[in-house]
Amino acid sequence: MSIHKYEDLTAMHLDVLKEVGNIGSGNASTALSSMIHREVLIEVPSVRVVGFQEAIDVSGGAERIVAGVLSRISGGIEGMFLLLMEQDFADLIIDSFFGQKETDLLNLNENETSALSEIGNIMGGAYASAISQLTKLEIKLDAPQYQADMLGALMSVPAIEFGEVGDKLLFINKQIKIDNVSVKSNMMLIPTIASLETIIKKLGIAI
Repeated sequence: MSIHKYEDLTAMHLDVLKEVGNIGSGNASTALSSMIHREVLIEVPSVRVVGFQEAIDVSGGAERIVAGVLSRISGGIEGMFLLLMEQDFADLIIDSFFGQKETDLLNLNENETSALSEIGNIMGGAYASAISQLTKLEIKLDAPQYQADMLGALMSVPAIEFGEVGDKLLFINKQIKIDNVSVKSNMMLIPTIASLETIIKKLGIAI
């Protein structure tokens, strides 16, 4: 049996992908803490298969303003990561770098957007590294693309690009504590169906 759509994933497949998420979160905690010089703890993430609309709904709705960092994946698998950062998360990051306590996501300067873009790059790289560790696949991330906008607009990019292969994605919901302050961030892993099947096979799980 092959994987033709995200709904073909079994509970066992999702458990294995959750473990990828756990390792990715550990990698991300270490990298993020090193970069901002603060204590970072990322709780065990939940990994679910959801539709694009459900991902928008559970992330606050189409009109919610968020910062998004999109990184395309190539090499052993193809697809993209999309990291969504809430205002409170962005404020903590920007405060760590520049001492700026309150910001407006739609009116950040070049240095501030560059910092958030690099955070997205680090987080995506942490998950790519986890997949690479477990599958022995060489995975490359393109330069991250940063944009702050309404969530619906940000989600239109992967929805259009991957609409032909399905309307689902892997939704990784993460609760992050930075110096014991809880903030929320959502990561969306959107591999092609062929890449998803490759990951599952490389992890040694029967299709």
